[in-house]
Amino acid sequence: MASTELTEQGSKSGADAQVPNATNDAAAEFPPISSSYTATKSYEEGQYVRMEDGNANQLSLSKSTSVSVMTAEGLADPTGFLVICCVVLIGDMNRGVVFPIMWPLVQALGGDKVWLGYAVAAFSFGRIIASPIAGKLSIQHGYSKTLTASTILLLIACLMFAQAYRVNSLYFLVFVQIVLGIGSATLGVTRAYVADITATRERTTYIALLTAVQYGGFTVTPLFGALIMYLLQDNSYQFLFITIDQYSTPAYFMALLAAVTLALLLAKFQNRQRVKPTKKKKSSRTAERDEVADRTTPCGITVYDAALLGCMLLNVSTKGSIGSFETLGISFAESHFGLEPEVAGLIVSLNGMIGVISLLSMGQLGKFLTDIQMIVGGITVCAVGIISFSGLQSVENGAVNATWQYILGIFMVYGIGYPIGHTAVIGLFSKVVGRRAQGTLQGWFASCGSLARIFFPIASGYISQFDDITTVFKLLFGILVISNFFVVMFRSTLTALSA
Repeated sequence: MASTELTEQGSKSGADAQVPNATNDAAAEFPPISSSYTATKSYEEGQYVRMEDGNANQLSLSKSTSVSVMTAEGLADPTGFLVICCVVLIGDMNRGVVFPIMWPLVQALGGDKVWLGYAVAAFSFGRIIASPIAGKLSIQHGYSKTLTASTILLLIACLMFAQAYRVNSLYFLVFVQIVLGIGSATLGVTRAYVADITATRERTTYIALLTAVQYGGFTVTPLFGALIMYLLQDNSYQFLFITIDQYSTPAYFMALLAAVTLALLLAKFQNRQRVKPTKKKKSSRTAERDEVADRTTPCGITVYDAALLGCMLLNVSTKGSIGSFETLGISFAESHFGLEPEVAGLIVSLNGMIGVISLLSMGQLGKFLTDIQMIVGGITVCAVGIISFSGLQSVENGAVNATWQYILGIFMVYGIGYPIGHTAVIGLFSKVVGRRAQGTLQGWFASCGSLARIFFPIASGYISQFDDITTVFKLLFGILVISNFFVVMFRSTLTALSA
């Protein structure tokens, strides 16, 4: 990986800084010829501003970036990226750690599968409310203040969840899930941050790393919930006013992690604000892309808007599918394979680890496959894994289904299909957005995913309660097949806009 050291040139402006041998380095496209993030105001030492893609023959830098080391294929702020990963991790761990206990908790509170659907959907309802607002606030007030406020709210919500069993109310559980969703509604903000500190051609790789952390949060960490259930089971311990049992301990564990993340944000995270870019002459490639983007579709919207909408719908179909499994995975393992919740949670966690490995390999996959190919391939594998469950009968009806069938199906969904297909959708969306302000649009993108996690779990709960769970799998398969059809049909346009 070639790196270029940028040193301050005496008392001269950063605009006079030159990169040695930049013309001989074909990869040196980040930072750009002339950064659109100029020093329109004073910056604290160590703070930086976003650098746009372009040639590296000349650089216009603020003082803070002129003393840093940046590479054409790296991150502008590695420490900030690590803190962002912690924020994303705790946000989705709130779903993962409680995954094995949610169904037993709902049952203990007197609920059924319909209530389970509402409880799972409530988390995403909180996200869909807060995601666009958080994205807008990140542009107006910077990333640091937005993420700090969200993490404080998340910490409070974790302490509230720990009281759900003692309060003994399904309505309180749903309310707490909504607050947890609001506190973790930072996916759009964190993805916008990563887009700001990476070169366009490296964006899918770093988005994949961020998604690996997120994915590990809700697929690998059920292992902790399963372990807590196994160790505590029906035991309960009282320490002053704190009750330790299988329902409260996961929440206290998450509250501790939220407190650690809050400390990291306050101590290590550098605040940044997006500065309005200055106008500059477009390159021929950009002009071609804009010409395609500005065309009007038969629906009366531009091709650009249609592409954004298409990516959001892809987000809905993929997120909705995994949301249905998040809702019914434990009860399905119990009813069709006779597996205990902790065993099913362990299986999901192990396949989640494989999914994380798949995400970490996205950089290598990107050398051989395009985003479109990874989307189509990932969705196909996910759809095959889902439809493999549709022909199974329940244990109650006398069926004896081999555990390997459950493991194989979960492997195709959690280990390969969803992580690769959905991450490629995120990377494609970020590239289509391009150099526009990503915060708000990423917020809306995250809200679409949250909307899917509201509708799909509730619908799945009703269908499985009043019809059959295998009907859910058939519907999910159909949705994913239709999604792939439209991706293939409009692959040329999506490729042009994301170039």
